[in-house]
Amino acid sequence: MEKSKVYFTDMRVSYNGDNLLQKLKKLIRKAGIETIDFKNKFTAIKIHFGEPGNLSYLRPNFAKTVVEVIKAQGGKPFLTDCNTLYVGMRKNALDHLDCAMENGFNYNTCGCQVIIGDGLKGTDEVDVPLEGTTFVKNAKIGKAIMDADIIISMNHFKAHEMLGVGGAIKNLGMGCGSRAGKMEQHCTGKLTVDQSLCKGCRICAKNCGQNAITYQENGKAYIDQEKCVGCGRCLGACNFDAIQAPNFHSCEDVSMKMAEYAKAVVQNRPHFHINFVMQVSPFCDCHPKNDTAIIPDVGILASFDPVALDTACAELCNKQPIIPGCLIDKEENKGQDYFHAISPATNWRVCLEHAPKIGTGTMDYELIRM
Repeated sequence: MEKSKVYFTDMRVSYNGDNLLQKLKKLIRKAGIETIDFKNKFTAIKIHFGEPGNLSYLRPNFAKTVVEVIKAQGGKPFLTDCNTLYVGMRKNALDHLDCAMENGFNYNTCGCQVIIGDGLKGTDEVDVPLEGTTFVKNAKIGKAIMDADIIISMNHFKAHEMLGVGGAIKNLGMGCGSRAGKMEQHCTGKLTVDQSLCKGCRICAKNCGQNAITYQENGKAYIDQEKCVGCGRCLGACNFDAIQAPNFHSCEDVSMKMAEYAKAVVQNRPHFHINFVMQVSPFCDCHPKNDTAIIPDVGILASFDPVALDTACAELCNKQPIIPGCLIDKEENKGQDYFHAISPATNWRVCLEHAPKIGTGTMDYELIRM
């Protein structure tokens, strides 16, 4: 397979030169974003709105710059993300929108609307059929994201405690999955009820299509493991976080499932991806706090190939010096894979090696510096 082109610009600005937003605009134009036919096309810009307390998410200014380029081509962009599986401020659309607003993502700052991809409770999804995959045959993707004609991902590239790195593939695969989709990637799909949290409201049973949920003498819900198919509808319906998914997969299985979900998002429509390798934090932006960056800021990269893009970013990161005083500032970590040093149970290459096997991208790239 031919090497994919990955375009790169560093973070340097001179007194008489372009600022970072101008450099971003030039980068994505050089990388070919304007070759996409945006005319009257709904364009989902997949971005992470951050978690309150965590300040490493991308600035809204970057999103506005990308929105301006798309609108200039006649496109109809919107910012989007799907609700989270875990308990937090982004597990339903109302709280998720509050989070986005708190972190500065709104029409006034970004020039487009914000839409939560899988709806109010994370149950608005589309089953996307996949061929040639190992784990997932029908991916559960947020409906608004699948309704879009074009998908653009804007990704803060950083370390991740379960996947090694978080970049374009994670933002597409895990990020675009509905709550049930995220559960499928993380877990075996057999759900249980935390009796201490259950209020006996019976809303979960109303959303179960398998008649798997009954109620005990104490009024608490019980899920029949034989009947449960792991669809996750009850998980989205529960307002009290009483539905639990306890059977978590290994890091490698999650990584490969995530690659297959990313395939579901990008297949059969135009897509383009931008990674911001800055404030490379040791943990995901989903955390309500984060630690200091592990390396100096590297730059911004863009490509039509999310696999090549993530590979280039990881390799560039591992060539950087370690910032003194950070989490991995130890002599034995110099010259090593930084992401493995942060989370030794992870191997970021697993996801990126699996993606080409199922027909998504390549790890072979040509880095074009601007």
